[in-house]
Amino acid sequence: MQWYLRWTGGHGLGAASEDLINDSSGRFDFGGRDKRAFKRRGPGLRNRPVAPWRMGCDAVIIFGVRTLFFLLSSLTVLAQTTEVKELKFKFDGDARLRPGESVSIQVQVWGDAVAKDGTRTTGRLRETATVTAADGQGWISKPFRFQGADDGGYVNSGSAGFAQVFQSVSGQFVQKDAVLYTAPLEPGTYTVEAEAKGIKGTTQVTVAADAATRRAVEKSEFAAAADTNRYRKLAEKWAPFVAQETWWQPKADIPTRFDFDGDWNGDNNWDNMDAGTSQAYVHYAAVETNSHWFLHYNFFHPRDYSDNCIAGTCHENDNEGIILTVRKDGSEFGSLELMETLAHNNVYSYANDNRLRKGAHDIDAKIDLYEGHRPMVFLEAGGHGALAVGARNSTFSAARKDFTSGTGITLVYKGTAERAKHGNDRNVGYELISIEDTWWLRAKEAANDRVFDAAYDYQPYGNRPGGGQRYMGSFWGRKQGVNKAKPFWGWHDERTRRAKVLNTGQWALDPAYSVTKNITWPATLPVDLEYLYNPYLGIGATAPVPASAAVSAAAVSVDLPAAGFATEGSCQLEAVIDGTAVIALRGEAASYQILNGQAEKDSSMGCDGALPARSLADFEVRKTKGRGTIKILEAPNVANSFTGKVQIDDPARGADRYVLVIRWKL
Repeated sequence: MQWYLRWTGGHGLGAASEDLINDSSGRFDFGGRDKRAFKRRGPGLRNRPVAPWRMGCDAVIIFGVRTLFFLLSSLTVLAQTTEVKELKFKFDGDARLRPGESVSIQVQVWGDAVAKDGTRTTGRLRETATVTAADGQGWISKPFRFQGADDGGYVNSGSAGFAQVFQSVSGQFVQKDAVLYTAPLEPGTYTVEAEAKGIKGTTQVTVAADAATRRAVEKSEFAAAADTNRYRKLAEKWAPFVAQETWWQPKADIPTRFDFDGDWNGDNNWDNMDAGTSQAYVHYAAVETNSHWFLHYNFFHPRDYSDNCIAGTCHENDNEGIILTVRKDGSEFGSLELMETLAHNNVYSYANDNRLRKGAHDIDAKIDLYEGHRPMVFLEAGGHGALAVGARNSTFSAARKDFTSGTGITLVYKGTAERAKHGNDRNVGYELISIEDTWWLRAKEAANDRVFDAAYDYQPYGNRPGGGQRYMGSFWGRKQGVNKAKPFWGWHDERTRRAKVLNTGQWALDPAYSVTKNITWPATLPVDLEYLYNPYLGIGATAPVPASAAVSAAAVSVDLPAAGFATEGSCQLEAVIDGTAVIALRGEAASYQILNGQAEKDSSMGCDGALPARSLADFEVRKTKGRGTIKILEAPNVANSFTGKVQIDDPARGADRYVLVIRWKL
């Protein structure tokens, strides 16, 4: 029997990511994001479960970023039995903590591996223990791969060939035998318990105010600031209850502000996470039609992390979010009809009105409400994908107001940016920040201080407004993965983009249209498609300024003096192309429009002199690698906002890597 699983991008819910695990529960584990069933992604099969992974069958696991083949043909390790004799505890640091602080604890399982012929080998077993702390004894996170030094030393099965290789590899990538222990707030001595196959063990942690701190000193602090945005009161009314799961880097799981570290540089956020503020913030935006308000809530995190960062699965900066559809019913704040959430380029829809029916998306669950009107949102640890708390992959119970496993922080709107006391705190207050008055202003500035990158041309489906505008499609990030996090105008939904229903950016930029595609609305609940106010599409406000290395109005003049400007420069662009692609070149950025074939891969661009916002005497593009042909469609000029366009045609089967050298002179 043979199974084929394909990962086509992202690493969130419903798509494979970092880690591959097959354990005795029959669970397939993706970097801490467990799924007990998969969803087929073919048309019309989105919610049909696939049987849980079965060991012992041949398997080919195909990754979009990196192809790994695990041929599980003859794992005789599975024929062994194990007898657990002892549990050993290993601390990643001191077992003496300050109140509310945390330490990683690895639990090693030791005993005998018994082969079919009765031969026993004594040593460390490839088994995991269940780790718990009784009420009042502290809190235990969900398991992860131990991040400290680990010599391995697992008992070998004695088998030959691939089985031994698989054991060696899986020891590095799969064994989740550590937890993060968080101490209570009261000093004392506390007990951590573990059990594996009926064998129990305990260890103790001392909590004392004079213990050495494990927390970095935060160098940033933000005072309350005035917010005069026209939709502030509306955003306050519907501000969600947030159940944020935490893991082995709990500070990285707290939603905060982009400038949490005191600056607006996106490419130092990964490194500055410990020193930046842990104050809690949620960013908001709103657009309006005659029938509805559409409220965006964005949850920004400095890191998207895992216990095994491979193939770009972790990255600097992270921004997932939700969109609320609120009907204008004559009351001051209207009535909530629909909540849509984004989890790693997949949109999920939630509603309490059974008149709303399936469109491009299903109704995935009901909306649970806190205080009678605040939608309850679950954010996963590490990758921060957003779901309703009632979703299948949520670990938070709306009824209990508590996490069903592991640790987490609940956040509520208080108008004050509070700090969590620890990684399992409750009702931490957050403050709202207007996207229109912060991120959006910087996205349109001539110098955006390395906040945004990856410009793209917006091309909506359905003859909708805003086509041809240029947007910065990502936050500027370089650590782990390049430009992986996106502001809401760079979001997309894999399902509807693949079906050519909603293009990149369209789900969040044009929510009035997108909700009518994702969900079927009855005639008694009309949705007006004309905006009264949508500054992100240039409606009711100044139209979006081309954003890349955007230029001021003065810089557009062809008569600017040459002093202070480089007179020539060059850039090198690399990308894997399969089909026909038009590349827009502006400043030091390149964006891709795929006319046919597959999306570009592994693209990069480096310049020793950015394309200037001035008329050029010479503009040349030369291909140094690639089997197809290239042609210049447009040279940079005033009419196209100094954007050069080059087309690559790769008609042969499969993809090929292209290297282009762009040279210019004033």
